This record gives sequence, structure tokens and C-alpha cells, in this order.
Amino acid sequence: MSLQRADFFVIGTDTGVGKSLVAAALLRHLGQERGRRTVGMKPVAAGTDWVNGRWCNDDVEALNAASNVQAPSAWVCPYLLREAMAPHIAAEHENITLRLDHLKACFAQLQTVSDSVVVEGAGGFIVPLNATETLADLAKALALPVVLVVGLRLGCLNHALLTAQAIRQAGLPLAGWVANHIDPEMPALAENIAALTLRLDAPCWAQIPWQGVALAAGTLPHVPFTLPLFDAPPP
Repeated sequence: MSLQRADFFVIGTDTGVGKSLVAAALLRHLGQERGRRTVGMKPVAAGTDWVNGRWCNDDVEALNAASNVQAPSAWVCPYLLREAMAPHIAAEHENITLRLDHLKACFAQLQTVSDSVVVEGAGGFIVPLNATETLADLAKALALPVVLVVGLRLGCLNHALLTAQAIRQAGLPLAGWVANHIDPEMPALAENIAALTLRLDAPCWAQIPWQGVALAAGTLPHVPFTLPLFDAPPP
């Protein structure tokens, strides 16, 4: 019997809080420890470098490396934008309109070749995609459980609680959250994690310690996820 699907939408409290790290680690966990066919999706990536004759984005490359299914790049990253800025602005500079129907179609294609698709957002939860729609609208359109990456630094309590509120107002389940220690000098670290644990009303799937130069060098640490099992076939 086929595995029950376990698809997730990974978003963050802000940009630079470790969404790619968590999404890639989750892909490897689902693939290596749960025996799933996994593929990552970056619906919109803004910021590229020309490498070996093609435009590359670090987030997309990290997802590809962590996936055990190699899907067409047009499905994995439907919109690969040159400039590293807000996606809707980068798209406007290239005369491109980011379309939810196209993103949904690409996601559906990825589902046909996998057991788990891990979708990584861009920036925060309500980042604009076009004149009328945001990343939250995409998450709603895909109807996926959300994994919230909390960058542990000053201000993270407000950012995390507001984001969790927005997720629930969108009618989506907050499946779990990951505490990522991105500021080595953050005071009262344990107390902040305790405050989030008390208030987020969702399980903490993992705590990632400060990575230092290892993270900057692109080394993917082992993340001991405590997410529920998704290996039973549907009833």
C-alpha cells in the first residue's frame, strides 16, 4: 500500500531565520529515516548567481541536494528571479507576474512523483506575491500544514506569535515549529524557548543550536525531529 502523504509548507518569522536549513533537514529526515520519496519546492526564489552556465539560487540548490527525487527544475522552482529582493518587486523588474494557478499546477506535478513535498516559502508568511496575493494565499491554495521556523533572536516572541496568529486566521494548521538559534549572544535563550512553548499551541519539532561557520559553509547538521509518524497508509 502507498504511504499516506506528508506534505508541509515551511515558513519563517522573517527572512534569514533558517527556512532552507529546516526544509532541507526535514526532507532528509522524511527520506532517510521514514523511507519516503521526497522532493523540495521553492515556489519563488529571488537572487541568483551564474554558475557553470546556468542561474543558481542557494535555497533551491539546498532543497535539490536534500531531495531523493530529482524533479524538473520548472516544477521545483517555477519562478527563479535574478535580483535578491522582495519577490513581487523582483518579478516586476523582469515583467513577470507570479501566478498562484501556475504554482498550484507545479505543486500537483511534484506530488505525482513523491510521497512528501516540502515547500519552502520566501521571507515571512504574508510576503506579497503580486498586487493582490501573498504567500499566505499560496499556503491556503495548497492547503498544507505549516511548519514555523523561529529565528531565536531579540524580537522573536512577537514575530512568532503574530505569525502563528496569521497562520490560524488563514485556516491552516500549525503542525509544529522549530527553534533555530541564529544569534549566539541572545540573552535568556531558554526562557524565550519556554515562552514560545507555552504560547504557540503547537509542538516544537526540533531545536537547532548555533551553527556558526558550519552553517555559513553550507553544512547541513543532523536535526533530531520529533514530528509524528506519517508512515501508516490512509484508513
